[in-house]
Amino acid sequence: MARCVLQRLLLLVITMTLPMMTMAGEVSVAVASNFTAPMKVIAQAFERDTGHKAILSFGATGQFYAQIKNGAPFTVLLAADDETPARLEREGVAVLGTRFTYATGKVVLWSKKADLVDAKGEILKTGKFDKLALANPKLAPYGAAAIQVLEKMNLTKQLGPKLVEASNIGQTFQFVSSGNAALGFVALSQVFENGKLKEGSGWVVPSNLYSPIKQDAVLLTSGKANGAAQALLQYLRSDKAKAIIVSFGYDL
Repeated sequence: MARCVLQRLLLLVITMTLPMMTMAGEVSVAVASNFTAPMKVIAQAFERDTGHKAILSFGATGQFYAQIKNGAPFTVLLAADDETPARLEREGVAVLGTRFTYATGKVVLWSKKADLVDAKGEILKTGKFDKLALANPKLAPYGAAAIQVLEKMNLTKQLGPKLVEASNIGQTFQFVSSGNAALGFVALSQVFENGKLKEGSGWVVPSNLYSPIKQDAVLLTSGKANGAAQALLQYLRSDKAKAIIVSFGYDL
């Protein structure tokens, strides 16, 4: 009798979970480099909670735009700006009505050295450092923001010879963390976790020195029929995902 009941319970569990297993899918996501750390955490939670798997690729938003236009098989774009997803919508490559801002980024002047960057960024005015890294302003919104900061501070000409340009914000971080550049303009999310800098020294650049970095997500037309892609966009709006995003220093 007990064995019969156990078999029935086992059959019930299998019957209930089988549809979930068959519905689970994969979503190919193009993710802006600055969002690497939080997206890795979100992807793990997304898979645990939904059964869907997010296949992540990280890079510069401008590069992703070119790849998507050339037929790269991404189904979701998490951009570092709001213009690129809007442009893809206008060009018919993204699904109208699916675009939303998932995070607002912050720029930080950061050095791996604990005592180099002061709380007001005065180090920039003194010029007492070797190289200053920033992302390609033509491809990376964080690089464009860095140029705006230097222009607002009237330091573009003075610091021009010290600038080292990286292809994206991920490489910018690598330049600074490896010591190839003394300091650099990076995304706060790359060096910030649980309310504080993970290491080194930094100046969180006041938001009035650069245009707001609204980072938009959008469903690409190749993912229109992809249930996992739609589920991921919905998951990014969840309280759990929002908490993760905020913990890495973003605004919502």
